[in-house]
Amino acid sequence: MLPTFIRRSLFPLLLLLSWSPFRAAAQTPATAPTTSATAAPKRQLQAVRITEAIKLDGLLDEAVWQQAPVASDFVQQRPNPGVPEKNQTEVRVLYDDANLYIGAVMHDVSPDSILREMTARDQFGNTDIFSVFLDTYHDQLNGYNFTVTTSGVQLDARYSPAGGEDFNWNAVWDARTSQRGTEWVAEMRIPYSAIRFSKAPEQLWGLNFARQRKRDNAQFFWNEVKPAVNGFVNQWGELRGVRDVQPPLRLSLTPYVSSYVNHNPLNAEGTRRTSTSFNGGADIKWGINESFTLDATLVPDFGQVQSDNQVLNLSPFEVQFNENRAFFTEGTELFNKGNLFYSRRVGATPIGFYGLKAGAHEKIRRNPAETRLLNATKVSGRTKQGLGIGLFNAVSNDVYATLRDTLDGHERQVLTQPLSNYSIAVLDQSLPHNSYVSLINTNVTRAGSTYDANVTGGLFSFNDKTNTYAVDGRLVYSRRRGTQFNSSEKVSDQDGYKYQVGVGKVSGNLTWGVNQGIESDTYNPNDLGILFGNNNISQGAYLNYRKYKPFWKVNNLSLFSEVNHSLLYRPTRYQNLGFYLGGNTTFTKSFLQIGFDMNVDQASNDFYEPRTYPLGEYYVRVPGSTRLVVFFNSDTRKKFALGMNAGNRTYALDEHLSRPRRALYSFGFYPRYRFNDHFTLRYSLDWSRATNQIGFVNGGLKNDEPLDQPWLGQVLLGRRNVATVSNVVSAAYTFTNRMSLTVRTRHYTSTVQYADFVTLAPGGKETPADYARNRDNTYNAFNVDAVYSWWFAPGSQISIVWKNASATSLLAEQATPQYFDNFNATINTPHNNSVSVKVLYYLDYLMLRPKK
Repeated sequence: MLPTFIRRSLFPLLLLLSWSPFRAAAQTPATAPTTSATAAPKRQLQAVRITEAIKLDGLLDEAVWQQAPVASDFVQQRPNPGVPEKNQTEVRVLYDDANLYIGAVMHDVSPDSILREMTARDQFGNTDIFSVFLDTYHDQLNGYNFTVTTSGVQLDARYSPAGGEDFNWNAVWDARTSQRGTEWVAEMRIPYSAIRFSKAPEQLWGLNFARQRKRDNAQFFWNEVKPAVNGFVNQWGELRGVRDVQPPLRLSLTPYVSSYVNHNPLNAEGTRRTSTSFNGGADIKWGINESFTLDATLVPDFGQVQSDNQVLNLSPFEVQFNENRAFFTEGTELFNKGNLFYSRRVGATPIGFYGLKAGAHEKIRRNPAETRLLNATKVSGRTKQGLGIGLFNAVSNDVYATLRDTLDGHERQVLTQPLSNYSIAVLDQSLPHNSYVSLINTNVTRAGSTYDANVTGGLFSFNDKTNTYAVDGRLVYSRRRGTQFNSSEKVSDQDGYKYQVGVGKVSGNLTWGVNQGIESDTYNPNDLGILFGNNNISQGAYLNYRKYKPFWKVNNLSLFSEVNHSLLYRPTRYQNLGFYLGGNTTFTKSFLQIGFDMNVDQASNDFYEPRTYPLGEYYVRVPGSTRLVVFFNSDTRKKFALGMNAGNRTYALDEHLSRPRRALYSFGFYPRYRFNDHFTLRYSLDWSRATNQIGFVNGGLKNDEPLDQPWLGQVLLGRRNVATVSNVVSAAYTFTNRMSLTVRTRHYTSTVQYADFVTLAPGGKETPADYARNRDNTYNAFNVDAVYSWWFAPGSQISIVWKNASATSLLAEQATPQYFDNFNATINTPHNNSVSVKVLYYLDYLMLRPKK
């Protein structure tokens, strides 16, 4: 993966050139065969109003289809940008008072050239696809994507400067496909309730079409989207002729019922090992007007989402988990502006979970690890003037732990999370030339005297008229007021700030940029956002080159370079200086992708690993190092596909201590076998081993330490070897384009073995410690997620989920680096099992209202 600096600075370019078909497709010529940095002229297509009914069957046999103008003459985007399409694509657009209809015919050379792997909804596979893109406010920054595969599998996405290409967004629409000899046909019906647009008498929408022919990994667009031009939505054509249509009343209700049976053999003595529950709630969607939509979830149930990938965390920072809850992944592009919203904070582990203490003769009988949401609501939309407005609010309930007296059986409740309100407000103004300016505010208010938090940020991106050069930046202010939870200790009324500014060339084969930023020592957005470490001054520069046209035996070439330097903000002290170089290319005939990443880092000072605050006095010296990772991915069109990577980081010898040289090795192995168009098996292996790593063990007095030890009150570090293995096996069987079964099994193990210990003094000085306690540790996590899903009607779903989970920590003499010993111990440990059934039913007011 590219470093954070490059991924942030090159976001528009990486968005268009990454592995997802439409992120890669975001750069396709449509007229002139060129890859210049000037956007192509915008094509126009007229839509035709109809009064007769259209039967959605993938046949296009109604006469009115032949009366509509044709969009054709697509141009290849990959692997050879600018080449006109040989096998024509013909697209027509119809509309009535309620729907937009898209009819597309994709010609090919032979029937068996049309690939048609079956996948679950929103999943790409070894299949041809057709897509339509709509920019309904014509702001050239935000848009919709509706995609269908040859097998009729539907995919949809939103585009925005903040969220990029977001396939978590889902709309209720329909499509049918068919194959006729050497061509395949796609017919789409997109209700106006699925999109947002103004009340203008005549609409002007951004429009583009894309076709992927998987047989030769070719991607085509109707309107040219050049690789060297910054942006995607700004390179679409135009749809004209849509007149006298009114945004409909967008009102839908999706009630759900769910039932769970859970068996946990590790439940405390005296409690039931098997429990059942029955739940009900609803999602509501209401179009407030033509621009804005309210989404609300009442008494939500997230029990069926995929299990988190739990890991052994030895770092001073928390683990960031993926968001798998649909409500927090769909339509959240506005709330993600500025990266100030980490949705896992909402409904997270109670703030008093880890600090819960049992009294004398007490046992913890129940300590909930999750906060139950009462409701969550979001209002978002964009006016015809390009002003995006987003409002988010969620309320979580009180959470109580239960403690039982072992002598008399009396139980008492302890509050671990007070009633809390989470809110976000966003204003985002689209500007000409792919530019924008935004204002974001996040707020967390807790009941009682527990501290509250507020963060306000402004950000901007201004491009010149040619969309060649850009300047961007942000200024964020954070504020905390109140007392610590269950404590009278004041939170020192923290006020902090962050700023960042950058300038660079964003279009062309050669791009570059420089940026500089500060995060003050009191800046803290973590109540509703996520930040791994503040108190930084950072500056950097990048220089990148991409060759889009094939040459020699390769399709393209990408080279990335970067230099980063950082200081501690207060006190101002050197932290690190690093250089990065990376590249990748894809061969012309085999479509084998190869690449590398290389880092050269100078000796640095780690102020976070000692975990002493305020920062600056204590730090761990890290020797200079060189890291090299090479990788390849084989042709995914084949039944058998393989990805692999191997890496090594070698450190210089520690100059101040005569200890062995540090090293880090890693290996990844990712085979996939497609048995047929319905069944695919995937496996992933990630292995790493760090030798002679220096890390934090403990600081100060610990409850489990003897009281007469000389290191009490000091920072204790250990030299250790850390071996980590992660195995994931996934199987997917897709019965139809609306019914699928997936099973994902993951086993993770990580073992830490200590060799010796030192105490850390101010200034990075280390002194050997006569510390004899065995601090070795092995952590195992095991999960099975089996999901049967059936979309029995548009927007309506039945899902049956089985989850199996266990996690163990083996300490001291029980810890072992032997993988199969850990695997056997994990399998033989009692597991938590859960089976659930959930039914969603989509009710649309437009379908239920009486017909006129």
